[in-house]
Amino acid sequence: MATLNRPVWWSKRAWNAILWLPLAGLFFGVSALRRLAYRTGWLRAESLPVPVIVVGNIAAGGSGKTPVVIWLAAALRARGFSPGILSRGYGGQVQAPTAVQTDSDPQIVGDEPVLLARRTACPLWIARDRVAAGRALLAVHPEVNVLITDDGLQHYRLARSAEIVVLDETILGNAWPLPAGPLREPISRLANVQLLICNGVVSPRLQGLLPPVPQVSMHLRAQQFYRLNAPMERRDVTDFTGLRLHALAGIGHPERFFASLRGLGLRLESTRALPDHHAFSHEDLRVPAGEVLLLTEKDAVKCASLASADVWVLPVEACIDDAALDHLLESLHGPETA
Repeated sequence: MATLNRPVWWSKRAWNAILWLPLAGLFFGVSALRRLAYRTGWLRAESLPVPVIVVGNIAAGGSGKTPVVIWLAAALRARGFSPGILSRGYGGQVQAPTAVQTDSDPQIVGDEPVLLARRTACPLWIARDRVAAGRALLAVHPEVNVLITDDGLQHYRLARSAEIVVLDETILGNAWPLPAGPLREPISRLANVQLLICNGVVSPRLQGLLPPVPQVSMHLRAQQFYRLNAPMERRDVTDFTGLRLHALAGIGHPERFFASLRGLGLRLESTRALPDHHAFSHEDLRVPAGEVLLLTEKDAVKCASLASADVWVLPVEACIDDAALDHLLESLHGPETA
């Protein structure tokens, strides 16, 4: 079912992927020229008055950026910073700069921004133009002294003080550029980032291709399940032993969620992968009486009005050594980072 989100030809260098190589070459050529134009000043990147940290990836698909943004916001706050967050608002309808609140409608502002607003309690603004979003946020929240951009590695018009790339080898596929493969930018692009966060195991082959930049590992740790229509009600994984369980995910990498559930020792009667940012319906959440549906936290923000008593949510948190922040702060300059 993961092919709903990722074309089948991304998985290996087969004939159907080869057919897309001419377009892939054109895509990479245009992307390279665009990067060069910003690097040489032919296109001008616009700076904001506070440091900007971009969290992104080089491949299409879910690499674990959202948990990293949540971790980074908490880590910066623990170091005395007042972070704000910028996002594109994918899956929503907003184009102009808009503030996202914990009770914002995810159908309008996007699911990830609502989740980030709830989990970080940081000022958060969205817009297609992240420069405009940053200016709007700072005008309303002058206390913010560092901005985190959720995704946006390729949004070069926004000047950045540091870049974090979240790398998940399982989504690199055939390592060819779009549309023949999932890569937005080549692996060599990682030589310019300030911190590489590896989600999961990195094979010796890939490790040999990675540039010598600061690198840390991370894993996603499951927290207690909570009931979708009563979030204060919590359950441990052992409470689901012996129940007939179904799992549903409309995220960039659904199989990671299903594997996480199985890794907790749960036996799943069925799994269903939907496209990333899917608009859920009552029918999507329907399960037979007496059985249980399990959701990701990102999907859950869109499903509250559709909730039944049999739907439970598994939140996760990124486990990353806090020393990783030291590498990042060395890249930032100015009184905000002293």
